[in-house]
Amino acid sequence: MWEYTDKVKEHFINPRNVGEIEMPDGVGEVGSLSCGDALKLTIKVGEDQRIVDAKFQTFGCASAIASSSALTEMVIGKTVQEAQEITNEQIAEFLGGLPKEKMHCSVMGQEALEKAIACYLGEPEKIPEGNLVCECFGVTDVQIERALTEHSLKTVEEITNYIKAGGGCGKCHEKIEEIIASVYGTKTDKPPQPKVLTNIQKIKLIEETLEREIKPALKQDGGDIQLVDVDGDRVLVKLIGTCATCAMSQVTLKDYVESKLKELVAQTIVVEEVAA
Repeated sequence: MWEYTDKVKEHFINPRNVGEIEMPDGVGEVGSLSCGDALKLTIKVGEDQRIVDAKFQTFGCASAIASSSALTEMVIGKTVQEAQEITNEQIAEFLGGLPKEKMHCSVMGQEALEKAIACYLGEPEKIPEGNLVCECFGVTDVQIERALTEHSLKTVEEITNYIKAGGGCGKCHEKIEEIIASVYGTKTDKPPQPKVLTNIQKIKLIEETLEREIKPALKQDGGDIQLVDVDGDRVLVKLIGTCATCAMSQVTLKDYVESKLKELVAQTIVVEEVAA
């Protein structure tokens, strides 16, 4: 399971400044429902160029909500110029840190703030520079290069954690590898490596396998299964209905559920049952 700080949990359970400002001076919208994260930030600026109010609406995980909530607290009271200097690392630090797999949530906050300020200043919305690499999340080669150099990233998985590129279909992994090699001057003439699923891909594939392959079979016998969390290769689930009380539940869990996930997702997967 993700290791969240107390401050992340607090901002998730009791988010600040939720909603939308009427007649805002600046609006920043990033992400989309189709990619799993979306954020709308609205700001109100006073006559002294100081942000007097900020509100957010978000669709996403605990980290996305907490990052958005933290961002509003960070910008209120700052001048527009001061707010322009806020980075995603500062958002994460404000929360006491974020899991590396969730850093893209803080990046989303920074991007929404940049768009809201640009809207306030009357600047046209910037079209991402460079050539499109990740079609699933609309990320260009220039954005990937910037993430690599600014955050000292070295792998496809780290890129996905920060800007989500490569976290969808996976077709862009080879191109991202080439960009990494170009930035760090490493050789690319190595033999093809087995495809490694990113965390986002793994979770998506686990969910699809449970829905398509495993749940229908369990429901035939009056049972069901619920995905609780994914922690690396550990898949945490809860058995429901007759599966929960069956004397053979552990056999079902290991010989069927785990075997099916090993076959269709990754051989390294281990399935564990959590308490009801």
